[in-house]
Amino acid sequence: MIIIGVDFHPSMQEIAFLDQETGEYVERQLNHSDGEAEKFYREMAARGVRVRVGMEATGYSRWLERLLAELGIEVWIGDAAKIKAKRVRKQKNDREDARLMLRLLREDNFPRIWVPTPENRDLRQLLWHRHRLVQMRTRIMNQLQAVAMNEGYRWKKKLFSQQGRALLEKLSLAPWASRRRKELLELLDQLDPKITELTAAAQQEAQQRPEVLRLMTHPGVGPITGLAYVQVIGTPDRFSCGKQIGSYLGLIPCEASSAGKQRLGHISKQGNILLRYLLGEASQAAARCNPDWRRRYMHLAIRRHKNIAKAAMARKLGVRLYWMWRNGWDYSQLVSFGSHAGKLATGHGVKSSVVHMIGHPAP
Repeated sequence: MIIIGVDFHPSMQEIAFLDQETGEYVERQLNHSDGEAEKFYREMAARGVRVRVGMEATGYSRWLERLLAELGIEVWIGDAAKIKAKRVRKQKNDREDARLMLRLLREDNFPRIWVPTPENRDLRQLLWHRHRLVQMRTRIMNQLQAVAMNEGYRWKKKLFSQQGRALLEKLSLAPWASRRRKELLELLDQLDPKITELTAAAQQEAQQRPEVLRLMTHPGVGPITGLAYVQVIGTPDRFSCGKQIGSYLGLIPCEASSAGKQRLGHISKQGNILLRYLLGEASQAAARCNPDWRRRYMHLAIRRHKNIAKAAMARKLGVRLYWMWRNGWDYSQLVSFGSHAGKLATGHGVKSSVVHMIGHPAP
């Protein structure tokens, strides 16, 4: 078998190549722009032996992953943080990184991670594209609010009603302010139908997935949040308990405890930023429409702080959705089993989703 350690960069890659049968060992740099990298991997595939490539999880490498999959070359993607922890020497360069990848592959110590399918990645692009357009629309609406407030009008949401827009267009403004208002309104008119179209596409995708429909029975969870949760988590079998979900989403606090003294900081944010944002929004929506969630949120907000309460409720929602998906339950079944859900599902208890956030289990 041929094993190749790759230190990938957008313009080039450094490789350490070993043929375990012949003992051939090569270190070289492959450029991407002139097709040198593609030519090298096609030559490897033409040898007719098993080839395994190991590289860190990084951006801008999907073209390489597609090429290797097309050639029948096995690709292992590694956890960048764990690979960094295995580096002993303080000398770090591209060649040393490639050698490290090769060594971990040879020792069968490569920290391989789960990789989403091409279909999964493409559907994530739909969610990200919609999210970015919504952010752009929000910025435009905030600028229009500023234009109105500078003229002494504070209409809030009414500004974007039919009557409010008509009043905004009638305001007497200076030439450049008038042009700004005109072009912002044009951009807003362009974004609204695009966002509506993307939202409808996401809803259609959600309707085709039973697991998403099941998650949508939870208060505050709509098709966007449910679809994003399923696409990011991939499969509930990846995790053995709800604690791992909170850690994976970056909703647990940073910790620097020692000598029996516990020191907790802000949430780690070591996870998918889009899903973490959506869970925060969904938990707030649940607190508005569900009395039980509102009671829990207000209790935490009064006892600690509203920011801590928001993070804790987002984490709680992420863990609840995990158990619903893993056990095939809808929201009514989850409420029926209550805090004993984990015991019934796995034979051992599941602690509250806010233990690390507030210091005591929730009912």
